Amino acid sequence: MKNNNCSKKLWYIKKNWQLYIFFLMPAVILTFIFKYIPMGGILIAFKDYNSLKGIWGSDWVGLKYFERFISSPDFFRYLINTLKLSLFGLLWGFPVPILLALILNRIRQEGIKRKIQLLIYLPNFISVIILCGMVKIFLSPVGPINSLFGTSTDFMSMPEAFRTIYIASGIWQGAGWGSILYTAALANSSQELIEAAIVDGANIFQQIWHVDLSAIKNVIVIQFILQAGNIMSIGFEKAYALQTDMNIPSSEILATYVYKIGLLSGDYGFSTAVGLFNSIINVVLLVFVNEIVSKLNEGQGI
Repeated sequence: MKNNNCSKKLWYIKKNWQLYIFFLMPAVILTFIFKYIPMGGILIAFKDYNSLKGIWGSDWVGLKYFERFISSPDFFRYLINTLKLSLFGLLWGFPVPILLALILNRIRQEGIKRKIQLLIYLPNFISVIILCGMVKIFLSPVGPINSLFGTSTDFMSMPEAFRTIYIASGIWQGAGWGSILYTAALANSSQELIEAAIVDGANIFQQIWHVDLSAIKNVIVIQFILQAGNIMSIGFEKAYALQTDMNIPSSEILATYVYKIGLLSGDYGFSTAVGLFNSIINVVLLVFVNEIVSKLNEGQGI
């Protein structure tokens, strides 16, 4: 029966292939224009770029900018800052949406569940810049936090506090929205298994461990691989907006460095090389994490 349905679908596609091409063409063209053509700009990383000569007319310098970046005294500081911010963010932020989804799945009253979902989804719609402004107001020496404890500490000027502020605000903003995927996966889990577990005397934690987590295991694996593969891709806007002259030792990451060198200083070749280095590390990490997870998850990865 399934083979007949597949044969009918293939026959329909072959018969109406012009229709499929007509609807797919705009997406393909836009993807090519905005995703693939700009990749030609990578050549700037290997050239002494001159805006008057253009990319093709500029002199070729090879790996000069990569050697300059790797040999610079600040290379390890920027790299470590980026890795710490990403790894700690993944470590603390990744489990929170899963926990929220598991908790929401246990709420049986739909009215209360919708209200809680509205509250935890809402921060995702706040602009990053507005969020950073809120953080600065709350943590200022005369802000609500200091008023509550009767202190006057300027948290935004403390390098050791920057990572905690960055990660905590990111969890608050994105955890609720990130739980949607897991909530949807849990909605499709078998209720018969949960009822069978209850009959067998399993408590709520055993039900969650053996039934709920098993239902979303594949989603968790894919999400972990994707997030681990983006370890070096920290949002520039938030890091730059929360950056002050005092917390630069912790807040200066590769993304903010590329912005300052490229757009503010006009060293386009060097900034492109740093950005390309960042992307290469991301690809390597994505392949590495995918291989590790595949071996631990019975060959299932991306």
